[in-house]
Amino acid sequence: MKKPSDSIQENQPFPEVTLTEFRGVQFLHLGTDWIQGAMRLNHPYEIVLDYVQQMMVWMLFKENPKHIVQLGLGSAALTKFCYQHFPDAHVTAIELNPNVIEICRNAFHLPENDHRLKVIQTDAFDYIEARKNQNEIDIIQVDLYDENAAAPVFDSPEFYKSCADALTPDGMMTINIFGDESNRTKSVESIQESFDSVVWLPEVDGGNIVILAFRKSPEVNFEELFSQAKRIKKETKLKAVQWVNHLHSWMKDI
Repeated sequence: MKKPSDSIQENQPFPEVTLTEFRGVQFLHLGTDWIQGAMRLNHPYEIVLDYVQQMMVWMLFKENPKHIVQLGLGSAALTKFCYQHFPDAHVTAIELNPNVIEICRNAFHLPENDHRLKVIQTDAFDYIEARKNQNEIDIIQVDLYDENAAAPVFDSPEFYKSCADALTPDGMMTINIFGDESNRTKSVESIQESFDSVVWLPEVDGGNIVILAFRKSPEVNFEELFSQAKRIKKETKLKAVQWVNHLHSWMKDI
């Protein structure tokens, strides 16, 4: 199957990776002003950006994943966080641009590969397509944008179907959707075709919306979710209580 980005990847070099710094936060760029990732210099394992924090919303529903896959490395914030906070999990990060992997190793405290961590330079579509129907990934986190950040690099029903098929029966996918409202609607509809239940959190960071997609709809007990959220906030400083408040409001309005 020919991917939508094949011609782009074949005919253009990888975009340049640049860094900026402001008030103790280092930002990653792909040759443009768009922020592709961030790290607080004195706390390199914290998640700085609100939308990146929201990508961890699946923690409300699963405490001990065995395999977490990150599609799109960015500044390695999610990869480092998962590697640190889930010591029994295998963490795999997929990144096409070798310059991004190199800068994450040199400037963003990304650990070297070991028996739990694998950072692989390859195409995200190829990786997930090869694993469809294997039912072995607990969590897939998708943040795939090129240097222009206009829309997700892969945003087709076929891509989302492959993601769903690669998950365990109770697996989940979080995905960052950035762009205009019509593109967001198209993305949500494509995801809904392959997942049993799809919810999303409020827009943050100037246009990012994080979607949580369940391969199988969970049983939702908000008393338990609030308790879980308080534990997550205490242990990780993530804004988990806000996530539950939004989900609770969402369910009341349905």
